[in-house]
Amino acid sequence: MKVTGERAGFLNGMAAYVMWGLVPMFWPLLKPSGAIEILAHRMVWSLGIVLIALLVMRRWAWIGELVRTPRRLGLVAVAAVVISINWGGYIWAVNDGQVVEASLGYFINPLVTIAMGVLLLGERLRPAQWAAVGTGVAAVLVLAIGYGKPPWISLMLAFSFATYGLVKKKVNLGGLESLAAETAVQFLPALGYLLFLAAHGDATFGTPAHGALLASTGLVTAIPLVLFGAAAIRVPLSTMGLLQFLTPVFQFGLGIVYFHEAMPPERWAGFSLVWLALTVLTWDALRNAHRTRAEAVRLKTEARNTGAPAPTDTTRTDPAGANPPSTEPAG
Repeated sequence: MKVTGERAGFLNGMAAYVMWGLVPMFWPLLKPSGAIEILAHRMVWSLGIVLIALLVMRRWAWIGELVRTPRRLGLVAVAAVVISINWGGYIWAVNDGQVVEASLGYFINPLVTIAMGVLLLGERLRPAQWAAVGTGVAAVLVLAIGYGKPPWISLMLAFSFATYGLVKKKVNLGGLESLAAETAVQFLPALGYLLFLAAHGDATFGTPAHGALLASTGLVTAIPLVLFGAAAIRVPLSTMGLLQFLTPVFQFGLGIVYFHEAMPPERWAGFSLVWLALTVLTWDALRNAHRTRAEAVRLKTEARNTGAPAPTDTTRTDPAGANPPSTEPAG
C-alpha cells in the first residue's frame, strides 16, 4: 500500500473481518442463554455502545434528516427486522453446532446478492458472473441431495443478509449510524422480551460474570463495525470485497478444527463448487476493475491533451461487478 491512510484502512478492514470470522467462539460462552435471549441482549447493549460512540464523535445531524423522511424510516425498520433474523439465526446455528453450514451462508452471499440484483434491480451480468451464479446453484443442489434437504441455515443467512444489504443501500446511512437506527427500532421489543423473561424467572443473566458476557455482546457488535467503517472510507471496494471472504474462511476453519464438525464427501463437493464460483467471480471482477482503471487513465490522458474536463474517478471498483450493497458481514 503506497498511502499510509490506505494501509491503515486495510489493517482496520482485516481486523474487522477476522473478528467477525472468530465470533463463533464467543456465542457458546453465553450458554445456557438461548439464542433469542442472547439476541435480545445484543440489541439492547449494542444500542448503548453505539450511542456512546455517536456522543463521543458528535455525529447527530443525520437523526433529524432521517426522522423527517418516513420512507427511509420505514426502510430502517425493514432492515432491523431482516438483520434480527440474520443475527438470531446465526447465533442459533453456532450454538447448535452448525458453524460450517453457517459459514456457507456467507460464502454464497455474494452470489445471492448478484442474483437479487438481476431479479429485483434489472442489473445485467457478464458471462463469467452468470457462470459463477450457475455454479453456486449447482453447489446448493449438490448439498441438498447429499443432506437429503436444502441447506436451510445457509440459505436463510445468505438471503437475509443480501436483503439487508439491499435495504441499507437504499437507506444510505453510514455503518455506525445505520446500526444506531436499527438497534433503536429493536430496543423496545428486545427490552420487553428480557423483562418478560425476568418477570417469569426464566432470565439467565445469572452471575456477574455471565451478565458481563451478555453485556459485552454490544462491544462484539460495535467494535468490528467501527473498524469496518474506518476501512470503508480509505480502501477501494475491490479490496474490501476480497477481504470479506476472510470471515467465512475463518468460520469454516473453526467449524472443522475447533468445533470438530463432520465434513462428509457431499459437503466437500458442495463447498468446492462454491469456492470455484467465488474464484470465477473474483477473477472476473479483478479483470473488470483493471479494465475500468485503464479506461479511466486513458480518458484522463485524452482530457489533458484536449483540454476537456477530466472524467470522474472510477477506480474504486466493486469486486462483484454488480454493485453488491454491502461488504459488511452480519454474524
